[in-house]
Amino acid sequence: MIAGCTKDPLNHLTPGESRIYITSFDSSANFSSYNTYSIADSVAVIDNGHATRERTESDQAYIDAVKKYMQQRGYTLVSKDANPDIAINVDRIYNTSTGLIDYTDYWDYYGGYWDPGYWGYPGYAYYVPYAYGVYQVTEGLMSIDMFDLKNAAAHGNKLTLLWNGLVRGEGIFNSANADSAVQALFSQSQYLKVNE
Repeated sequence: MIAGCTKDPLNHLTPGESRIYITSFDSSANFSSYNTYSIADSVAVIDNGHATRERTESDQAYIDAVKKYMQQRGYTLVSKDANPDIAINVDRIYNTSTGLIDYTDYWDYYGGYWDPGYWGYPGYAYYVPYAYGVYQVTEGLMSIDMFDLKNAAAHGNKLTLLWNGLVRGEGIFNSANADSAVQALFSQSQYLKVNE
């Protein structure tokens, strides 16, 4: 009875509280052995498998925030032609899914709650020539990827993923939220720092 009177905490989340921050990293990497990095000057927009490049105000805010927190951790920004140790890509990812809802059971079972006799048609039945609904949901997230350029040759000419940070939730594509989102990812990743 007491549980029935409590408020659902999910109904009262602020946009900031609704965000999810996920980080993963290569556990064999020694992040303090890297000193320099370069970051792409635009964002890869991956929309249901199709990729383009853009740089909106929000995209630029994410790029700037990554630069800020990399600098705070002791890493030095260099051009991509200066043989950086780390390459950083920022990606905006969209995934749209479409589904079909079959309402035939709804009409078969629940239509009977209002007997046709109520409308003056006793003995009649409901008939619905179609009872389907189509819905579409688009999910978006921001992804920050760090790749190992320093040891690419030693890894069989492969750019190994060192670290990935994902941000999902309300307001993530708002430039005003980019700094706090990147800060949250870096806060989860205390190992991201140059050896001092």
